[in-house]
Amino acid sequence: MKKYNIGIIGATGAVGEEMISILDERNFPISELRCLASERSEGKILSTPFGDITVQKTSENVFDGLDIVLGASDEEIAIEMAPHIIKAGAVFIDNSSAFRMDDGVPLVVPEVNPEDAHNHKGVISNPNCSTTITLVAINAINNLSKIEKIYASTYQATSGAGNAGPQEMYEQSATIIKSISDGGGGINHGTEIQPKVFQHQIAFNLIPQIGGFDEKGYTSEEMKLQNEGRKIMHLPDLKVSCTCVRVPVERSHAISANIITEKKLSLDEVREAIASAPGCKLYDDSNSNKYPMPVITSNQDIVYVGRLREDLADEKGINLWCCGDQVRKGAATNAIQIAELLI
Repeated sequence: MKKYNIGIIGATGAVGEEMISILDERNFPISELRCLASERSEGKILSTPFGDITVQKTSENVFDGLDIVLGASDEEIAIEMAPHIIKAGAVFIDNSSAFRMDDGVPLVVPEVNPEDAHNHKGVISNPNCSTTITLVAINAINNLSKIEKIYASTYQATSGAGNAGPQEMYEQSATIIKSISDGGGGINHGTEIQPKVFQHQIAFNLIPQIGGFDEKGYTSEEMKLQNEGRKIMHLPDLKVSCTCVRVPVERSHAISANIITEKKLSLDEVREAIASAPGCKLYDDSNSNKYPMPVITSNQDIVYVGRLREDLADEKGINLWCCGDQVRKGAATNAIQIAELLI
């Protein structure tokens, strides 16, 4: 089997670290793994399944000889480095939002639109994490009847903000619990919480904002499901109304979705389609309180789907609840699955 030279930008971050593990798990045929990061991490030795690797600074001249570069950095770095990656002859699979809505860049979820990956010009984009998880869950419905509208709420884990997210949640939790044990009066007892990662205290709290607000009152995160969903599913007229909420969970995003289709579907045919869909697991038995939750969907790559029921407000609606690991399937694994399509 041919082996490939792989680079990872942001190799020391949460998604980059996960990419290294998943490359090994999936037996990706690697000849060389090149770990790239910011100047702060330059020279650091990473112990990986592929041996000890010295981290190099991400710069324009570190891509020579690479076949595929996986991006796990921010938009600014992606935009700056993309031309140099292409010039070096590598394909850039980018996890940032920098190129997602570029008409010349494929936006790919392998279970949904694998054919699009082959129409690249050197860059392929990885979708937003909650978009990926949702589309894996609902693509089987779209194959039965075109989806016209989605009403969704996402419940997004703190690790979606990087390693610092869960750390802030646990530190705040410890502070509050200590205060209560010392005689404080509960979670709003006046303990001074100074959030750094999130806009407000995340411990014992929900924050109905991820990203900045637009002129209509929707956040940037909320618009991704519509804009990216249209491109990935080839549904230019898809309409999505979404609310994104940060929740005090370490890992795995959950989504409540009301799917409105062109024609009425029976619940039985929807259940059968989801049960056989790639990347999905039908996990749905109300009699035994069986439904997807972060504690059972973390640290793996399958999107669990449950709470399937007919909508009470629209006869062509199906309600569902899905859950998946946003660090893996929502980011790292999806990027590596795209790389697998290329080889």
